[in-house]
Amino acid sequence: MKYVRSNFMTPIPHAASFDDLNAMLAERCRRRQGERAGRHNETIGERLVADLAAFKDLPATPLEPCEKRIARVSSTSLVRYRCNDYSVPTTYGFRDVLVKAFVDEVVILCGGEEIARHRRDYRTGTFVFDPLHYLALIETKPNALDQAAPLQGWDLPEAFQHLRHLLEARMGNRGKREFIQVLRLMETIPMPIVTDAVTEAIRLGAIGFDAIKLIALARIEHRPARLDLAAYPHLPKMDVRTTAAADSAVLIPGRAA
Repeated sequence: MKYVRSNFMTPIPHAASFDDLNAMLAERCRRRQGERAGRHNETIGERLVADLAAFKDLPATPLEPCEKRIARVSSTSLVRYRCNDYSVPTTYGFRDVLVKAFVDEVVILCGGEEIARHRRDYRTGTFVFDPLHYLALIETKPNALDQAAPLQGWDLPEAFQHLRHLLEARMGNRGKREFIQVLRLMETIPMPIVTDAVTEAIRLGAIGFDAIKLIALARIEHRPARLDLAAYPHLPKMDVRTTAAADSAVLIPGRAA
């Protein structure tokens, strides 16, 4: 059997993500540093040291490994890049933007500010939506909440559906608008924090946007939430008695208050 020297691409690597692929290839390269390639007497690692000594300094500004294109936001808040459409917030409709297409991401900027970031899709004719980009518009038309295409397939935790049911049962259409306001909290607050706030508000019976926002901010600031109980009539009322001296009798074995 003829021996064939392997290289870092043999066997063909398979990985779940580009980060995993890069880590796999880097490990294969490290394992080969003790080998010799071609007719060189030095090992690959020894030649690498010599190459690094000859390298010039890196430029002051890092090179972005991406393709850059100028595009225009459509009436439906979409930006086209290589036959696919990527969403941006609705406030940027009809604006000129810069698209930076990396291997795994598409980043969209307007006026030098990043306004959208999506995982790159290599298929053709697909729509890549971020539901958060459309909530400001849907808030003005709450009845479109269930029909809006960008929100279809949005995998929200179960607590959000429970909250929506409670809000609409108590406030009708106004409850639907408050539910959208709760969703909009995720424009600036991470989803896990908002989810915890929704769960806590349901537990307390403080069903409303203001309460959930206060609880979420308290989570971020690592402090107790200070809720105005008068604004939440659904909270259970507590009956606190005045302490009597005889109450201390429960601390003595065999005695009762």
